[in-house]
Amino acid sequence: MDIHLQASSSTFSESMMLLKAAVLERFNQEILEKKLCYHNQAHIEAVQRRACQLFQVVRAELPHEMADRLAILLDFCAVAHDLVQVFLPVTDAHSPRRREAGVSETATIHEIRQFIQGINQQTSHLSAQITVEDMHLIQEAIEATICAYDPQEQAIYQPSLYEHDHPISLVARLLAIADIGSLAMEGLESYNQEGRLIFLEENPDVYDLLATGRLLHLATHEPDLAENVRQRLLRRSQFQVSFAKSRFKRSPQELEGLPAPAIPTILNELFSDLTPANIQQLESVTPTDPDTPLQSLIDFFQLTSLYTVFNSLNKKGSQ
Repeated sequence: MDIHLQASSSTFSESMMLLKAAVLERFNQEILEKKLCYHNQAHIEAVQRRACQLFQVVRAELPHEMADRLAILLDFCAVAHDLVQVFLPVTDAHSPRRREAGVSETATIHEIRQFIQGINQQTSHLSAQITVEDMHLIQEAIEATICAYDPQEQAIYQPSLYEHDHPISLVARLLAIADIGSLAMEGLESYNQEGRLIFLEENPDVYDLLATGRLLHLATHEPDLAENVRQRLLRRSQFQVSFAKSRFKRSPQELEGLPAPAIPTILNELFSDLTPANIQQLESVTPTDPDTPLQSLIDFFQLTSLYTVFNSLNKKGSQ
Protein backbone atom coordinates (compact mmCIF):
# COMPACT_ATOMS: atom_id res chain seq x y z
CA MET A 1 0.00 0.00 0.00
CA ASP A 2 2.94 2.35 0.60
CA ILE A 3 3.67 4.71 -2.26
CA HIS A 4 7.19 6.08 -2.58
CA LEU A 5 7.81 9.45 -4.16
CA GLN A 6 10.48 9.12 -6.83
CA ALA A 7 11.31 12.76 -7.52
CA SER A 8 11.92 16.11 -5.84
CA SER A 9 10.61 19.52 -6.83
CA SER A 10 12.02 23.01 -7.16
CA THR A 11 8.74 24.98 -7.43
CA PHE A 12 5.39 24.95 -5.67
CA SER A 13 3.69 23.88 -8.88
CA GLU A 14 6.04 20.89 -9.21
CA SER A 15 5.42 19.92 -5.59
CA MET A 16 1.68 19.93 -6.18
CA MET A 17 2.12 17.84 -9.32
CA LEU A 18 4.04 15.25 -7.30
CA LEU A 19 1.37 15.34 -4.61
CA LYS A 20 -1.40 14.84 -7.16
CA ALA A 21 0.44 11.91 -8.76
CA ALA A 22 0.87 10.20 -5.38
CA VAL A 23 -2.80 10.71 -4.54
CA LEU A 24 -3.97 9.35 -7.88
CA GLU A 25 -1.82 6.24 -7.49
CA ARG A 26 -3.26 5.61 -4.05
CA PHE A 27 -6.78 6.39 -5.27
CA ASN A 28 -6.56 3.80 -8.04
CA GLN A 29 -5.88 1.16 -5.39
CA GLU A 30 -8.91 2.28 -3.40
CA ILE A 31 -11.18 2.13 -6.46
CA LEU A 32 -10.27 -1.47 -7.27
CA GLU A 33 -10.24 -2.79 -3.70
CA LYS A 34 -13.65 -1.35 -2.77
CA LYS A 35 -15.53 -1.56 -6.08
CA LEU A 36 -16.06 2.19 -6.24
CA CYS A 37 -18.49 2.69 -9.10
CA TYR A 38 -19.05 6.37 -8.24
CA HIS A 39 -16.10 7.62 -6.20
CA ASN A 40 -13.57 7.04 -8.96
CA GLN A 41 -11.65 8.80 -11.72
CA ALA A 42 -14.80 9.87 -13.55
CA HIS A 43 -16.13 11.61 -10.45
CA ILE A 44 -12.94 13.50 -9.68
CA GLU A 45 -12.66 14.59 -13.31
CA ALA A 46 -16.23 15.91 -13.12
CA VAL A 47 -15.49 17.79 -9.90
CA GLN A 48 -12.27 19.19 -11.41
CA ARG A 49 -14.21 20.41 -14.44
CA ARG A 50 -16.99 22.03 -12.42
CA ALA A 51 -14.58 23.58 -9.91
CA CYS A 52 -12.52 25.05 -12.74
CA GLN A 53 -15.61 26.56 -14.37
CA LEU A 54 -16.64 28.16 -11.10
CA PHE A 55 -13.14 29.44 -10.40
CA GLN A 56 -12.86 31.09 -13.81
CA VAL A 57 -15.89 33.22 -12.94
CA VAL A 58 -14.59 34.36 -9.54
CA ARG A 59 -10.95 34.69 -10.62
CA ALA A 60 -11.47 38.24 -11.88
CA GLU A 61 -12.27 39.31 -8.31
CA LEU A 62 -8.95 38.00 -6.92
CA PRO A 63 -5.42 39.47 -6.87
CA HIS A 64 -3.41 37.87 -9.69
CA GLU A 65 -0.64 36.54 -7.43
CA MET A 66 -3.22 34.86 -5.17
CA ALA A 67 -5.33 33.43 -7.99
CA ASP A 68 -2.63 31.19 -9.46
CA ARG A 69 -1.90 29.45 -6.16
CA LEU A 70 -5.58 29.07 -5.30
CA ALA A 71 -6.29 27.56 -8.72
CA ILE A 72 -3.62 24.90 -8.15
CA LEU A 73 -4.91 24.13 -4.65
CA LEU A 74 -8.53 23.93 -5.81
CA ASP A 75 -7.65 21.53 -8.61
CA PHE A 76 -5.73 19.34 -6.18
CA CYS A 77 -8.62 19.30 -3.70
CA ALA A 78 -10.96 18.23 -6.48
CA VAL A 79 -8.64 15.29 -7.21
CA ALA A 80 -8.00 14.32 -3.58
CA HIS A 81 -11.22 14.96 -1.68
CA ASP A 82 -12.50 11.35 -1.94
CA LEU A 83 -9.12 9.62 -1.61
CA VAL A 84 -10.19 7.23 1.17
CA GLN A 85 -13.64 5.63 1.47
CA VAL A 86 -14.39 4.10 4.89
CA PHE A 87 -17.55 2.00 5.07
CA LEU A 88 -19.29 0.93 8.26
CA PRO A 89 -19.30 -2.83 8.97
CA VAL A 90 -22.11 -4.58 7.10
CA THR A 91 -24.37 -6.68 9.31
CA ASP A 92 -26.73 -7.72 6.51
CA ALA A 93 -25.34 -8.83 3.14
CA HIS A 94 -28.44 -7.44 1.43
CA SER A 95 -28.44 -3.90 2.76
CA PRO A 96 -26.61 -0.78 1.56
CA ARG A 97 -23.10 -0.16 2.82
CA ARG A 98 -22.84 3.21 4.50
CA ARG A 99 -20.27 5.77 5.58
CA GLU A 100 -20.23 7.66 8.86
CA ALA A 101 -20.15 11.40 8.22
CA GLY A 102 -16.62 12.80 8.33
CA VAL A 103 -14.75 9.51 8.79
CA SER A 104 -13.66 9.12 5.17
CA GLU A 105 -12.72 12.79 4.99
CA THR A 106 -10.61 12.56 8.17
CA ALA A 107 -8.79 9.51 6.81
CA THR A 108 -8.25 11.31 3.50
CA ILE A 109 -6.76 14.34 5.23
CA HIS A 110 -4.43 12.12 7.27
CA GLU A 111 -3.05 10.44 4.17
CA ILE A 112 -2.59 13.74 2.36
CA ARG A 113 -0.60 15.07 5.32
CA GLN A 114 1.70 12.06 5.05
CA PHE A 115 2.26 12.67 1.36
CA ILE A 116 2.94 16.37 1.94
CA GLN A 117 5.53 15.61 4.61
CA GLY A 118 7.31 13.28 2.20
CA ILE A 119 7.35 15.86 -0.59
CA ASN A 120 8.54 18.69 1.66
CA GLN A 121 11.36 16.52 2.98
CA GLN A 122 12.59 15.91 -0.54
CA THR A 123 12.99 19.57 -1.53
CA SER A 124 15.43 22.12 -0.19
CA HIS A 125 13.72 24.96 -2.06
CA LEU A 126 11.68 27.02 0.38
CA SER A 127 9.44 28.32 -2.42
CA ALA A 128 8.57 24.73 -3.36
CA GLN A 129 7.27 23.82 0.09
CA ILE A 130 3.61 23.06 0.61
CA THR A 131 3.02 25.30 3.60
CA VAL A 132 1.06 24.89 6.80
CA GLU A 133 -1.40 27.43 5.39
CA ASP A 134 -1.80 25.36 2.22
CA MET A 135 -2.50 22.25 4.28
CA HIS A 136 -5.04 24.13 6.37
CA LEU A 137 -6.83 25.24 3.21
CA ILE A 138 -6.79 21.67 1.82
CA GLN A 139 -8.18 20.29 5.07
CA GLU A 140 -10.92 22.91 5.25
CA ALA A 141 -11.92 22.26 1.65
CA ILE A 142 -12.17 18.50 2.10
CA GLU A 143 -14.13 18.94 5.33
CA ALA A 144 -16.53 21.24 3.45
CA THR A 145 -17.64 18.26 1.34
CA ILE A 146 -18.95 16.42 4.42
CA CYS A 147 -22.71 16.00 4.07
CA ALA A 148 -25.57 15.89 6.55
CA TYR A 149 -29.15 14.72 6.02
CA ASP A 150 -32.13 17.07 6.21
CA PRO A 151 -35.15 14.90 7.13
CA GLN A 152 -37.63 17.58 6.08
CA GLU A 153 -36.18 17.87 2.59
CA GLN A 154 -35.23 14.18 2.53
CA ALA A 155 -31.93 15.24 1.01
CA ILE A 156 -28.30 15.82 1.90
CA TYR A 157 -26.53 19.16 2.13
CA GLN A 158 -23.10 20.44 3.24
CA PRO A 159 -23.29 22.19 6.64
CA SER A 160 -19.98 24.03 6.14
CA LEU A 161 -21.62 26.19 3.49
CA TYR A 162 -23.89 27.60 6.20
CA GLU A 163 -21.24 28.52 8.80
CA HIS A 164 -21.92 32.25 9.05
CA ASP A 165 -19.86 32.79 12.22
CA HIS A 166 -16.79 31.12 10.69
CA PRO A 167 -17.10 31.46 6.91
CA ILE A 168 -15.04 28.99 4.90
CA SER A 169 -12.45 29.86 2.29
CA LEU A 170 -13.16 30.44 -1.38
CA VAL A 171 -11.49 27.13 -2.28
CA ALA A 172 -13.60 25.22 0.24
CA ARG A 173 -16.85 26.75 -0.98
CA LEU A 174 -16.07 26.15 -4.65
CA LEU A 175 -15.07 22.54 -4.01
CA ALA A 176 -18.22 21.81 -2.01
CA ILE A 177 -20.47 23.37 -4.66
CA ALA A 178 -18.67 21.51 -7.46
CA ASP A 179 -18.84 18.20 -5.60
CA ILE A 180 -22.65 17.98 -5.67
CA GLY A 181 -23.25 20.37 -8.57
CA SER A 182 -24.00 17.97 -11.41
CA LEU A 183 -27.70 18.86 -11.68
CA ALA A 184 -27.09 22.61 -11.66
CA MET A 185 -24.09 22.59 -13.98
CA GLU A 186 -24.51 19.54 -16.23
CA GLY A 187 -28.20 18.76 -16.38
CA LEU A 188 -30.58 15.88 -15.80
CA GLU A 189 -28.73 13.05 -17.54
CA SER A 190 -25.50 13.71 -15.64
CA TYR A 191 -27.47 13.95 -12.40
CA ASN A 192 -29.33 10.69 -13.04
CA GLN A 193 -26.13 8.93 -14.04
CA GLU A 194 -24.51 9.92 -10.75
CA GLY A 195 -27.53 8.52 -8.89
CA ARG A 196 -27.22 5.21 -10.72
CA LEU A 197 -23.53 4.93 -9.95
CA ILE A 198 -23.99 5.82 -6.29
CA PHE A 199 -26.63 3.12 -5.96
CA LEU A 200 -24.37 0.48 -7.49
CA GLU A 201 -21.45 1.53 -5.27
CA GLU A 202 -23.51 1.50 -2.08
CA ASN A 203 -25.14 -1.85 -2.90
CA PRO A 204 -22.31 -4.21 -3.86
CA ASP A 205 -24.58 -7.23 -3.45
CA VAL A 206 -26.63 -5.93 -6.39
CA TYR A 207 -23.40 -5.71 -8.37
CA ASP A 208 -22.78 -9.37 -7.52
CA LEU A 209 -26.36 -10.29 -8.46
CA LEU A 210 -25.72 -8.73 -11.85
CA ALA A 211 -22.42 -10.58 -12.17
CA THR A 212 -24.07 -13.96 -11.59
CA GLY A 213 -27.13 -13.20 -13.69
CA ARG A 214 -29.44 -13.70 -10.69
CA LEU A 215 -30.90 -10.20 -10.65
CA LEU A 216 -33.10 -10.62 -13.71
CA HIS A 217 -34.65 -13.81 -12.29
CA LEU A 218 -35.07 -12.75 -8.65
CA ALA A 219 -38.82 -12.19 -8.85
CA THR A 220 -39.33 -15.80 -9.91
CA HIS A 221 -36.72 -17.65 -7.87
CA GLU A 222 -36.06 -15.40 -4.83
CA PRO A 223 -39.11 -13.19 -4.28
CA ASP A 224 -38.08 -11.95 -0.83
CA LEU A 225 -34.72 -10.77 -2.10
CA ALA A 226 -36.42 -9.30 -5.17
CA GLU A 227 -38.61 -7.17 -2.91
CA ASN A 228 -35.56 -6.16 -0.85
CA VAL A 229 -33.76 -4.90 -3.97
CA ARG A 230 -36.92 -3.25 -5.28
CA GLN A 231 -37.33 -1.27 -2.07
CA ARG A 232 -33.71 -0.10 -2.17
CA LEU A 233 -34.00 1.00 -5.79
CA LEU A 234 -37.28 2.76 -5.03
CA ARG A 235 -35.76 4.68 -2.10
CA ARG A 236 -32.88 5.83 -4.30
CA SER A 237 -35.30 6.82 -7.05
CA GLN A 238 -37.40 8.85 -4.62
CA PHE A 239 -34.23 10.45 -3.24
CA GLN A 240 -33.27 11.57 -6.75
CA VAL A 241 -36.36 13.76 -6.84
CA SER A 242 -36.15 15.14 -3.30
CA PHE A 243 -32.43 15.87 -3.65
CA ALA A 244 -33.04 17.76 -6.90
CA LYS A 245 -35.70 19.90 -5.24
CA SER A 246 -33.30 20.59 -2.38
CA ARG A 247 -30.55 21.62 -4.82
CA PHE A 248 -32.95 24.07 -6.48
CA LYS A 249 -33.82 25.57 -3.10
CA ARG A 250 -30.36 25.63 -1.52
CA SER A 251 -27.94 26.45 -4.34
CA PRO A 252 -28.57 30.22 -4.46
CA GLN A 253 -28.01 30.40 -0.67
CA GLU A 254 -24.77 28.43 -0.95
CA LEU A 255 -23.35 30.86 -3.51
CA GLU A 256 -23.73 33.82 -1.18
CA GLY A 257 -20.24 33.34 0.28
CA LEU A 258 -18.65 33.99 -3.12
CA PRO A 259 -17.64 37.43 -4.46
CA ALA A 260 -20.92 39.25 -5.13
CA PRO A 261 -20.15 40.29 -8.74
CA ALA A 262 -19.63 36.64 -9.70
CA ILE A 263 -22.94 35.27 -8.39
CA PRO A 264 -25.27 36.47 -11.20
CA THR A 265 -22.93 34.98 -13.82
CA ILE A 266 -22.84 31.63 -12.02
CA LEU A 267 -26.62 31.51 -11.61
CA ASN A 268 -27.40 32.60 -15.18
CA GLU A 269 -24.63 30.81 -17.08
CA LEU A 270 -23.23 27.91 -15.05
CA PHE A 271 -26.45 26.98 -13.22
CA SER A 272 -28.70 27.32 -16.25
CA ASP A 273 -30.03 23.76 -15.82
CA LEU A 274 -31.31 24.44 -12.31
CA THR A 275 -34.83 25.45 -13.31
CA PRO A 276 -38.37 24.58 -12.21
CA ALA A 277 -38.99 23.09 -15.65
CA ASN A 278 -36.09 20.67 -15.30
CA ILE A 279 -37.13 19.68 -11.79
CA GLN A 280 -40.63 19.02 -13.09
CA GLN A 281 -39.25 16.97 -15.97
CA LEU A 282 -37.09 14.94 -13.59
CA GLU A 283 -40.10 14.26 -11.37
CA SER A 284 -42.21 13.18 -14.34
CA VAL A 285 -39.72 10.57 -15.64
CA THR A 286 -38.45 9.19 -12.31
CA PRO A 287 -40.36 6.14 -10.98
CA THR A 288 -41.38 6.97 -7.42
CA ASP A 289 -44.72 5.18 -7.08
CA PRO A 290 -44.58 2.68 -4.18
CA ASP A 291 -45.89 -0.07 -6.47
CA THR A 292 -43.27 0.41 -9.21
CA PRO A 293 -42.20 -3.06 -10.44
CA LEU A 294 -38.63 -4.21 -9.94
CA GLN A 295 -37.98 -4.48 -13.68
CA SER A 296 -39.05 -0.87 -14.24
CA LEU A 297 -36.56 0.27 -11.61
CA ILE A 298 -33.80 -1.91 -13.07
CA ASP A 299 -34.47 -0.33 -16.45
CA PHE A 300 -34.54 3.22 -15.04
CA PHE A 301 -31.20 2.72 -13.28
CA GLN A 302 -29.73 0.98 -16.36
CA LEU A 303 -28.13 -1.59 -14.07
CA THR A 304 -27.33 -4.18 -16.74
CA SER A 305 -25.39 -1.75 -18.94
CA LEU A 306 -23.66 -0.17 -15.94
CA TYR A 307 -22.45 -3.54 -14.75
CA THR A 308 -21.07 -4.36 -18.19
CA VAL A 309 -19.07 -1.12 -18.23
CA PHE A 310 -17.63 -1.51 -14.73
CA ASN A 311 -16.86 -5.18 -15.12
CA SER A 312 -14.76 -4.28 -18.16
CA LEU A 313 -13.00 -1.46 -16.30
CA ASN A 314 -12.23 -3.70 -13.30
CA LYS A 315 -10.71 -6.34 -15.55
CA LYS A 316 -8.45 -3.76 -17.16
CA GLY A 317 -7.47 -2.29 -13.78
CA SER A 318 -6.47 -5.64 -12.33
CA GLN A 319 -4.18 -6.53 -15.25
